[in-house]
Amino acid sequence: MLKKNQPAPDFSCPNQHGEVVRLSDFKDKHNVVLYFYPKDDTPGCTIEANDFTALADEFAATNTVILGVSKDSCASHVDFIKKYGLKVDLLSDESGELCEKYDVWREKEKNGVKKMAILRSTFIIDKNGNIVDALYGVSHEGHANEVLDKVKKLQ
Repeated sequence: MLKKNQPAPDFSCPNQHGEVVRLSDFKDKHNVVLYFYPKDDTPGCTIEANDFTALADEFAATNTVILGVSKDSCASHVDFIKKYGLKVDLLSDESGELCEKYDVWREKEKNGVKKMAILRSTFIIDKNGNIVDALYGVSHEGHANEVLDKVKKLQ
């Protein structure tokens, strides 16, 4: 598991428009909230994305970029964004490489069936590329507000 005060693993993933986004793009310019979620257009993931969208202006006021990550395709992300009017960029990690780097690809058990899935997790990364907070296994309810409070303390 990643921990506070260590360098965040760099990444290179396409966003919903197929444009490559790298963590290094934000160095010395913006804080980054990198949140991992299981799947586009599912109940908990929709609530989380809508909550981050509702607070997008407040995050922007703290010079913070919000990036959501799942293993869904860019096309799926476009549909998800359009359906709910989301104001966050969504990165496509179809290979799972980014999920592995951030240690969020985990075995889950539901109804006695084990399978691999993304553990809902969020990383707050400062302008220097260091992890300020690593939140594994979070609940979607109230999460965006909790993250915003943490980001405000970076000011």
